[in-house]
Amino acid sequence: MTPKTLLAAWPSWAGRAAFVWSLLYAAGAALAALTGPAFGYTLLAKGTGTAAETGAAVLYGAAAALAYALLRRPGVRWLPTAAWAVAALCLTSGFPALLSPTHLLFFLSRNQDPVDWAALLNQALAVLGAVLWGRAALAHRRRALGTCPYCGGRGHHTGPQDTGPAPRTTRAGLVAVAALVPYTVLKTAWALGVTPGYTGTGRPGADPEYTSDLGLRLYDHGIDVTAVLALLGMALALALTRPWGRRLPRLPLLALGWAGAGALAPFGAFLAALGALAWAGVIGLGMADHAPWVVAVAYGGFCGYGLALARATLLYQRATRTNCEHCQGLSSNSRRRPKGGPPAGV
Repeated sequence: MTPKTLLAAWPSWAGRAAFVWSLLYAAGAALAALTGPAFGYTLLAKGTGTAAETGAAVLYGAAAALAYALLRRPGVRWLPTAAWAVAALCLTSGFPALLSPTHLLFFLSRNQDPVDWAALLNQALAVLGAVLWGRAALAHRRRALGTCPYCGGRGHHTGPQDTGPAPRTTRAGLVAVAALVPYTVLKTAWALGVTPGYTGTGRPGADPEYTSDLGLRLYDHGIDVTAVLALLGMALALALTRPWGRRLPRLPLLALGWAGAGALAPFGAFLAALGALAWAGVIGLGMADHAPWVVAVAYGGFCGYGLALARATLLYQRATRTNCEHCQGLSSNSRRRPKGGPPAGV
């Protein structure tokens, strides 16, 4: 079996792969809890026998039990919902890996902390687990509903299900764009010398110790690099929801959409919660020269963007999905059957 054939047959092995992955990841967490931080589990906690590493071992051990139930109970409809919760847990463990490509953007910053390659590999494995669990959940749900486990179709269409964006799809894209507007406007205003929400000295968002020379030169001309990245994020949301986006390659759009949603939704929720607590005076952020609303409103908008992007990506995926060869074969057989009579060949 070639790799291409193996990937195409994912509904037949995704559940078993999720089961094996969960056992191995739980065993690694248990070993890290017993012997001290190892195998990249240092992000969970530090020290020997820590509660976080033990908790990870218990959670992913329970996930392995759930994967076994998916394999043994193909008709139980609540199991896929629990499987999606495990996929979310995997993303929580590994979402820093989704942000790791920023290490390659040398023009964004310098003097970065050294990369912990063991931790990065561990996070990448957690993201792989999220993919496996998502696939296992999809395959189980589609079998329970009686749809094709490969594409989710029912064998009654042969092309894209839609030729234009539905209204709710368009709304998801507009919400994603609106969520990034406060951040983009704020960072651009700072680059232009207008500093709302900043009471310190110097230039907010352009620390010479961390910003590269290219970033500083652009900042001097009123261009904040992270604001440009936010604009690219807006363009991605629009590409997923506007007719012109249908002319772009489908797989790269889906990959960017799901990666952005998985990375920014939890990251933004974390920042929004910190900003809200600081705004209420419950905690201090160590950012005395920044108003609390800067973190809560501007940076917290990443959460709204991530959620809206996930919605837009999901609807785009459904709208542009075509029936696989299995469903096309089913459609051909259905058309060959005599009306009101038995299936052809019977």
